[in-house]
Amino acid sequence: MTLLPESFAASPGRYGRLDYLLHVPPGVAPDGGWPLVLFLHGAGERGRDLELVKREGLPRVLERDPGLGFVAVAPQCPPGATWQPYARTVLALLEHLLARGSVDAARVYLTGISMGGYGTWALAATNPGRFAAIVPVCGGGLRSLGFPERVRELVRVPVWAFHGALDDIVPLDESRRLVDALAAVGGDVRLTVYPDLGHDSWTRAYADPALYDWLLSQRRHLPPAT
Repeated sequence: MTLLPESFAASPGRYGRLDYLLHVPPGVAPDGGWPLVLFLHGAGERGRDLELVKREGLPRVLERDPGLGFVAVAPQCPPGATWQPYARTVLALLEHLLARGSVDAARVYLTGISMGGYGTWALAATNPGRFAAIVPVCGGGLRSLGFPERVRELVRVPVWAFHGALDDIVPLDESRRLVDALAAVGGDVRLTVYPDLGHDSWTRAYADPALYDWLLSQRRHLPPAT
């Protein structure tokens, strides 16, 4: 088993606890520590059963290929919830894992699919100094959270977004308007559109070795937020 179930409690209360899957690569950590990828799942994987989180996206890839050279953490959003109320708990979980050691704090990355793609944009815009790069897949930004204007906070964070042109659940324009807004202020941002795919653009995105080559080459340029 490559994805181990664990629990984290940041504080008492409704939004203070998360169960999560943790993957640590085999072997000895390199000098400076492993890179770490934080993965936020979509709405279909919410619940109290971590086996659901293994069904899609990055955890599914790691089940097949545990030799990818990074630590991965995949928290599970409780039933009926979204990532936004759990943002502080997710960040506290991340700091908890960094404090364990063997992780390079300058190479922490964020990615997510669908609901987790929205969570990726929002969490990164709130904490641009924490992440070396982000990969939102078929996500977007809620106007109630200040998007697309808020995407300017990511002007110094490399972004590679993915979306299917035929997506009828999260329209392509949800990614495109954020990418365009970030490009307009000089952001390092790219968008890959799969013309033949619908909502599931993550399977092809996470199967692409070029994504990991790009992601793991990025290093953080801003100090982490406190």
